[in-house]
Amino acid sequence: MSLALDKRRRVTIQRLSIVAATLWVGLILMSLFAPSTNDISPRTGDPVLKNFSAVRGDTGSIKVTMADESYTLERRGNDWVMAETGGYPVRTDRLNTLAEGLETLSWGERRTDNPERMERLGLGDPREGGNGVLVQVFATNGALTAEMITGRRGDRLYARDAAETVAFRADGELPPLYTRQAWLDLDIVDVEESAISAVRLTDARGRSMYLTREPGGGPRSFTPAPPHQHDRLRSRLAASTTALAISRLSPIDVKPEADLTSRAVARHITETYDGLEIDLRAWKEPDGYWVTLRAVEAGDAARRAQTINDRAEGWAFKLTEYDWQEFAPRVSSIVIKADPPQAIDGPPPITSDFQP
Repeated sequence: MSLALDKRRRVTIQRLSIVAATLWVGLILMSLFAPSTNDISPRTGDPVLKNFSAVRGDTGSIKVTMADESYTLERRGNDWVMAETGGYPVRTDRLNTLAEGLETLSWGERRTDNPERMERLGLGDPREGGNGVLVQVFATNGALTAEMITGRRGDRLYARDAAETVAFRADGELPPLYTRQAWLDLDIVDVEESAISAVRLTDARGRSMYLTREPGGGPRSFTPAPPHQHDRLRSRLAASTTALAISRLSPIDVKPEADLTSRAVARHITETYDGLEIDLRAWKEPDGYWVTLRAVEAGDAARRAQTINDRAEGWAFKLTEYDWQEFAPRVSSIVIKADPPQAIDGPPPITSDFQP
């Protein structure tokens, strides 16, 4: 009888110990982010950037600084561009979202004034290597008119004055700020795989090939065509990969074409059934892999060609090495070149002058 009672007492003590330990853990976790004073502050409800509404119309640039990267959205005339790209236009929808967010963002609950806890809220000063994002607003005359440090923890937005170490919840929303590529509209070509009829390629060694397919043909139905009709495919998969590459064009960055320092190492021309041609040059630069392109107007495709040229002319677009290789493979990796015919009399055989 006493043994059973002792056992029940031990079980009860164990359960109470577990409950007590759980409560202690909860209190410790809550204390990590508990404010040093009352959550309500005199500035709660006020705009984070109190001057932004007044200076919004005179804003000349917005600089976003992180520990490992910074970029500047800059007004040039009636357009907004990214200064670090040499002036490539930024997405209007994101710019509008940012402007509205900066104007309506307000201070929420006060969180902490402990400098050591700023990193936990994503508010570390990026000028000192911290994980926050410094947003600075400049007038058209270059004067600094507003600034803050903002950051995220989970789905919550936090902010602090750039000159203070007092963290607040921020009420409102901002677009993602952590990557500059998100601001650039790099979707410059829209060509379906099924629309591509042919591809011409000249590689870095000056060798050329020409692949075509009949309307309705599948992805692997490309075959060598005149003047290279005697070439033999090594791999239908390799042929279709380069033939359809323009339908997968996915730039990751952009810079002025005038900033290219080398020569093009390959030329890749895509043809569509309705007469559109996209002439792409591949460049291997010290800072990565780039392409330039121009669309040729022809027939019903004239409007699409002009749309592409309006976005692409004068610019070089960066690709990953993997994607770039689809536009600049060795011809010998796709076809086995036929031996040139031996002429007994008459002029020498015609050779291609199709060069990068």
